[in-house]
Amino acid sequence: MTPISSRNVAEKWRFARLGGFDQVELKRGSDLIGLPELDQKLWAALSCPTHGLFFDNQTLALLDTDNDGRIRANEVIEAVRWVSKVLKNPADLIQQKTTLPLAAINDQDEEGQQLLASAVEILKNLGKADATEITTDDLADMTKVFANTQFNGDGIIPVKAAGDEAGQQAITDIIACLGEVEDRSGEPGINLEKIEQFFKDAGAYFDWWQQSDAEAVRIRNQIADTEAAAALLAQIKPKIDDFFTRCQLAEFDTGATELLNPADSRYEQLAGIDLSASNEELAKLPLAAIAAGANLPLNTGLNPAWRSAIEQLKTLVLTPLLGALDSLSDAQWQSVIGQFADYQAWLQKKPANAVESLGLERIKALLQSDAQAKLTSLIEQDLALEPQATAIDSVVRLLHYYRDLYTLLNNFVSFRDFYSAEPHAIFQAGTLYLDGRSCQLCVKVDDVDSHSKLAELSKIFLAYCVCRRQGSNETLTIAAAVTGGDSDNLRVGRNGVFYDRNGLDWDATIVKIIENPISIKEAFWSPYKRVARMINEQLEKSAAARDKAANANAFKGISEAGANAGQGKEPPTPFDVGKFAGIFAAIGLAIGAIGTALAAVMSSFMGLVWWQMPLAIIGVMLAISGPSMFIAYLKLRQRNLAPVLDACGWAVNAKAFINIPFGRLLTGVAKLPKDAEMQMVDPFGEKQSHWKSYVFLLILLAGAAYAWHKGYIGPKQEPEQAAQVEEKAAPAKVDAPAPAAAPAKPAEPAK
Repeated sequence: MTPISSRNVAEKWRFARLGGFDQVELKRGSDLIGLPELDQKLWAALSCPTHGLFFDNQTLALLDTDNDGRIRANEVIEAVRWVSKVLKNPADLIQQKTTLPLAAINDQDEEGQQLLASAVEILKNLGKADATEITTDDLADMTKVFANTQFNGDGIIPVKAAGDEAGQQAITDIIACLGEVEDRSGEPGINLEKIEQFFKDAGAYFDWWQQSDAEAVRIRNQIADTEAAAALLAQIKPKIDDFFTRCQLAEFDTGATELLNPADSRYEQLAGIDLSASNEELAKLPLAAIAAGANLPLNTGLNPAWRSAIEQLKTLVLTPLLGALDSLSDAQWQSVIGQFADYQAWLQKKPANAVESLGLERIKALLQSDAQAKLTSLIEQDLALEPQATAIDSVVRLLHYYRDLYTLLNNFVSFRDFYSAEPHAIFQAGTLYLDGRSCQLCVKVDDVDSHSKLAELSKIFLAYCVCRRQGSNETLTIAAAVTGGDSDNLRVGRNGVFYDRNGLDWDATIVKIIENPISIKEAFWSPYKRVARMINEQLEKSAAARDKAANANAFKGISEAGANAGQGKEPPTPFDVGKFAGIFAAIGLAIGAIGTALAAVMSSFMGLVWWQMPLAIIGVMLAISGPSMFIAYLKLRQRNLAPVLDACGWAVNAKAFINIPFGRLLTGVAKLPKDAEMQMVDPFGEKQSHWKSYVFLLILLAGAAYAWHKGYIGPKQEPEQAAQVEEKAAPAKVDAPAPAAAPAKPAEPAK
């Protein structure tokens, strides 16, 4: 077997470029053995949470040795080292089987020998003594493994662990007083802590009982239920003291007797209601009528609210201590209080514990027996098997690592499971079907706001959805990466269906969106969609404003007409031509300017050679869509999975890019099957009207004719030919008449 401490230098590390970074390939046993020596800077992740993953929860718990809710690199390394030590061939992990052959355990190692012996013992307990392999199903229910065992090394002894009836009864009594601890066999039991606590409480209770003085003993002997009598005495004492104090005050001042008894107004308040012995106002009245030096009657003349309590006091306390009485004097009452004083002082010292329910005699019998020593001995016998029990736990650990550890390595040390033809990493929660596409990169999210703050750095279009299952209050929040199609119909409130990795379906509703480019195709059409959307919005706003103004003017005209008619005035002119002449003129100018611009564009376009026209169209479209496509291309190349996982609690150690080809795998867009038959005639389709085509054709012809007329288009001529054409086209010139000769001056006469 390859040495565990060092890697064979002849076997070089193998890396693959996936997702824009180098990822180690773990395909050989030597790769697994040497993993602790691999520089952690080359690992894809350094830690991950133990929740929100499609991974066996028990395996995660076994890996999380410090129970902090996270799997760290050092815990993964320790798991790899241990499993490489106890297996003959660590390359068996690559098979990811649920069945562990006993022959695969390394019996040359001391711990491996213990593991092998424990696995054999487990199979014997399950009735599979001849089995040569052990499966995870064999250990799914550990109570079956320990069902027939008396001791199992967990430090807990069930009732059956005691060999005699006295020991079994002692365990039963302790469970009744202090509760149970579940044994590995699944039965209720007790541990050393409960044994020590029980006998400590029992000793304290017995010592308290022994410490009572002679007066307290006398009271206990005279009164059958002493504690009930003491509780009743404490309850009724303030009311009896009130009665005797009032009587003493009446004896001190006879004029106060009438005032010490209830006033008539108190009875007037009670006269209008249905009275019962439990009425609170009635209970506030004295026990009996107040008179100077009077005794408390015990049979008649008592306040109905307190009659039952006085009868109980007479039965439990007064008769056992004073004999049969018809009334109770103040001196007798003080004697009863004095006799109970020592008992109540002793009673207040009673320790508060649960062993009292067993009774004094049972407690005394347990304390005077060797029950504590025997039970402690049983605990020691059970703990003596702790190494074997620990080895059984190690068998459980080995089985889970044998099946799941390699999967974790390909989602932790590298992201090979994610960058595969069918990406199914452990952090992928399922598939979201929404708006004619399926999104496979969906991760569970605890808090949308906190997750989105970091996830927006990923440059990925993310749709946060709250998922609910029908007929259940269970909810699930996911973040779905949209890497295909377009975002035209993705809005908050859109509904879809989410299928988790277990195949369960959830109703999903978008609650938040982080917008980023989805594809270059979408970026190409986005400028045109924005312009169309802007024009549509402006038209809607203009139409709404005009409609509002028209309605306002109509109502205004109607109100003015009504007012004028009432005053005998002429109604306003329904249509002011002069008012709208300027509007029509402005509209005409606008149409003329647009027509001129279109004519100029058409003339320039028609002046091109035929092969230049497609290039011109392509150039114009690139000028419009090129910047948007270039920005989208840059952002699509920067899509990074790391911020999305980091926001879920991971510590991703690399830039896990999602390029354009891989993004197409993560989101599938609806496509018809190749062999599907198509019925092209839609019975509900709108009837096509060709008038729009005719109008467009007429506009093109008019523009072409106008350009031809202006000479913008047509066959090109040389300058001399053009001049001759213009000269021929010009009208013939008519010779102008010669100017008339000036009249001759008359000759001057001779002098």
